[in-house]
Amino acid sequence: MIMKEYSLNPVLSFFFFLSSMILFLEMGVAQNTTSTIPVNVGVVLDLAYLDANIALSCINMALSDFYASHGDYKTRLVLNTRDSKKDVIGAAAAALDLIKNVEVQAILGPNTSMQANFVIDLGEKAQVPIISFSATSPSLTSIRSSYFLRATQNDSAQVNAISAIVQAFGWREAVPIYIDNEYGEGIIPYLTDALQEVDARVPYRSVISPSATDDQIVEELYKLMTMQTRVFIVHMYPSLGTRLFTKAKEIGMMSEGYVWIMTDGLSVDFLSSPNHSVTDTIQGVLGIKPYVPRTKELEYFRARWKRKFLRDNPDKIDAELNIYGLLAYDATTALALAVEKAGTTNFGFQKANVSSNSSTDLATLGISLNGPNILQALLTTSFKGLTGDYLLVDGQLQSPAFQIVNVNGNGGRRIGFWTPTEGLVKTLNPRINKRMNSTSTSRVSTVIFPGDTTAVPKGWEIPTNEKKMKIGVPVKYGFSEFVAVTKDPGSNSTTFTGFCIDVFDAVVKALPYALPYEYIPFAKPDGEPAGTYNDLAYQVYLKNYDAVVGDVTIVYNRSLYIDYTLPFTESGVSMIVPIADNNSKNAWVFMKPLTWDLWVTSFLFFVFIGFVVWVLEHRINEDFRGSASDQAGTSFWFSFSTMVFAQRERMVSNLSRAVIIIWCFVVLILTQSYTASLTSLLTVEQLQPTVTDVRELIKKGEYVGYQEGSFVLGLLLDLGFDKSKLMAYSSAEECHHLFSKGSGNGGIAAAFDELAFLKLIMSGYCSRYTMIDPKFKTGGFGFVFPKGSPLVPDISRAILNVTEGDEMKQIEGAWFGKKSTCPESSSSISSNSLSLKSFWGLFLLAGLAALLALIIFIVMFVYRERNVLRSYDSTASIWSRIENFFRIFIQRDSTSSTFTQSDPNDRNSSSLPPMRAPSPSADSVDAEYPANRSSASYDSSPNREVPLEVVIDTVLKFNMN
Repeated sequence: MIMKEYSLNPVLSFFFFLSSMILFLEMGVAQNTTSTIPVNVGVVLDLAYLDANIALSCINMALSDFYASHGDYKTRLVLNTRDSKKDVIGAAAAALDLIKNVEVQAILGPNTSMQANFVIDLGEKAQVPIISFSATSPSLTSIRSSYFLRATQNDSAQVNAISAIVQAFGWREAVPIYIDNEYGEGIIPYLTDALQEVDARVPYRSVISPSATDDQIVEELYKLMTMQTRVFIVHMYPSLGTRLFTKAKEIGMMSEGYVWIMTDGLSVDFLSSPNHSVTDTIQGVLGIKPYVPRTKELEYFRARWKRKFLRDNPDKIDAELNIYGLLAYDATTALALAVEKAGTTNFGFQKANVSSNSSTDLATLGISLNGPNILQALLTTSFKGLTGDYLLVDGQLQSPAFQIVNVNGNGGRRIGFWTPTEGLVKTLNPRINKRMNSTSTSRVSTVIFPGDTTAVPKGWEIPTNEKKMKIGVPVKYGFSEFVAVTKDPGSNSTTFTGFCIDVFDAVVKALPYALPYEYIPFAKPDGEPAGTYNDLAYQVYLKNYDAVVGDVTIVYNRSLYIDYTLPFTESGVSMIVPIADNNSKNAWVFMKPLTWDLWVTSFLFFVFIGFVVWVLEHRINEDFRGSASDQAGTSFWFSFSTMVFAQRERMVSNLSRAVIIIWCFVVLILTQSYTASLTSLLTVEQLQPTVTDVRELIKKGEYVGYQEGSFVLGLLLDLGFDKSKLMAYSSAEECHHLFSKGSGNGGIAAAFDELAFLKLIMSGYCSRYTMIDPKFKTGGFGFVFPKGSPLVPDISRAILNVTEGDEMKQIEGAWFGKKSTCPESSSSISSNSLSLKSFWGLFLLAGLAALLALIIFIVMFVYRERNVLRSYDSTASIWSRIENFFRIFIQRDSTSSTFTQSDPNDRNSSSLPPMRAPSPSADSVDAEYPANRSSASYDSSPNREVPLEVVIDTVLKFNMN
């Protein structure tokens, strides 16, 4: 019984379990069906193209992979695919149908930038985000629609990579070849700016129509062959690019010397699924591709996609996954994340409030209620996608790097990378790249250029029939060393010679590209000059000439309508004047060797040294004693006699001997210098300018000269010269002739001109003229080009290259070497007089020695006489103390060895010019100062001389009374 029950229970249990499972599954499916919210999104693609089918398959796989890993999400994207049929209107109609009838919350696509231009406006009006993964034209950014999101690279992002390649290989010109539509034109302004930043110019733009025939393509290519530029940047659709490269190979433009660079649109298409017929025509071409890091996830997806795509499209066995398919996968993933993040409500549309009789679809277009939320979610969504880090900045997908490829064999060989931070690099290793220069070709692998050569092409060739530049050359008389135009009547040919012509020829040779040109004289039919230099420069502004070469000065007023290159000569305007010997027959020429300050200083030092010697010697040396006049005369005589070393007085004090030794050294140098300078003045012709100041010329109303046709005329008028006092000359000989006549006799007193012309004049007459300051600043000689000419920077750099080398010296020697034998003229006349600046050190030495000797003497004197000075009446006034000090100071030092060893009666009274005591008699003085009698005896007769001691005592006593 029990066994029976037990045997029946499993059967019943099985049926019960099976029924429960079926019920549970039905309830689960029902629950799952009701818990997910379908969200309509649109897909607009050109389904006739293989790339569009690849992208569509990636979109479907993205949704399948996403919801397989996010089963808990409540929203599910429902794709509504429309074929734009390769038409702009078709894309707009498809988008309008999706927004109005299906009420999609977002649109993926369309393929091209031209289609996107129309669809973006629809998305902006309906507030439906438009997410394109293949519309790359920079012009779409200018629409400034917040509802347009570019989930791919902007074409403008690659222009810096292209310019880095051009700069690295040293190419200075490049010609863009692009399709004549919005896709092609959008990149050109950015590409031109990027090339100009690396000093590469765009001499020509080749525009090819999307509907161009093969003959039209060949015609344009032949036109490019006649130009000198050999670097071409191709930006167009792959279909047109294939035809372009095929025809270029047929006519020989894929050979050695040519450089071809493809933008990423062509590179991605040509190299993602190599077609041998295409790759054979683009051997050696360089290309730019967005860099996608190789990961395990990417390789796994690539294998899965290949199997699925071949299963769905068995007839397309040559299809290969490209960058646009990967971008479509990431864009779809981002949209699925954003829709979930935006919320699960308000997926409807607000109907437009229009009248019932309105029949246009645009007028009845509604507004998405959840569109702004989805847009905000898209802008803040970031994740790790198949192409790398997915992040939109200002509605634009950011790319970390581009890879540079070189087409060789059956595919593209990667030769380097370009990043915004590091520039051109061989690898993406920061430690290696820090040690390398970002503009060097060593930062990329070896490139095999067209013609199967690794030699870097110059980027230009001398064309056979390119139009030559018309260079205007001034026609002038005189100064032919700078520029000369000579016409041969027999052959009717014109020859252009001169320093300026040779410099321009050398500069053009130094350019990194060919510059065909021809010289054209600026002259009338009869050969006479056609105008001034201002007129010639204005012809460039009128586009009658492409440039001007000659002795044209860089001045401000011309720079308002033309551009100058850097100067190739010394700049500045100065004046030259005649020179004459001003020292001939001058009775006071002996005063000129020394300046007045040196004369005065020398005299004062002679007096000072005599005084110091007297102070040091008068107490112990009989040669410096006697009456006041005798001692003063002896001191002065001794000091001045050292000038010729004729002093006879003996020196007793060691201090005075030290002072005289140093003073004799000073006098020796001073006298020898004076003798040398005076000899030079008397024996050498001293040439001095006749005029040294411009204001002096204006004040005296002198006639001055200037070169005919020069801007210097305006400068002289601005300085204040009367126009009637200005005379023109046209050659160095004519200028010399005017100087020979002299001002007032039909000649001139000075000539104003640029330094280059003045030096040429002086080189022929070095002994007659000199250059005088001031120098008026000008820009020197420069070549003239039209305003904004791209040639100016290149020509200026070439000028620096020539002027800094030996070639400029050779050109100068060829034109000015024979006339440059005279010494370089100074702009200021130096003086032959010796000044105090040259001797102040000697005077300082002598003065310090004399002062030091005086200080030592005074200290020693005070110390020796301290008892006498201290025993004086302490109640006496200051003046009495000073009187006592000088009384002791003036007395003879009886303890000196010079007096103890000599006869006491010897030289006691020196015969000097008589001097009378002004007040008390000699007897009274003797009575009051008995010491005087012991030191010297004298007669108190009115006709006898009075010793200096008595004079000083009497003067002091008189002042006291």
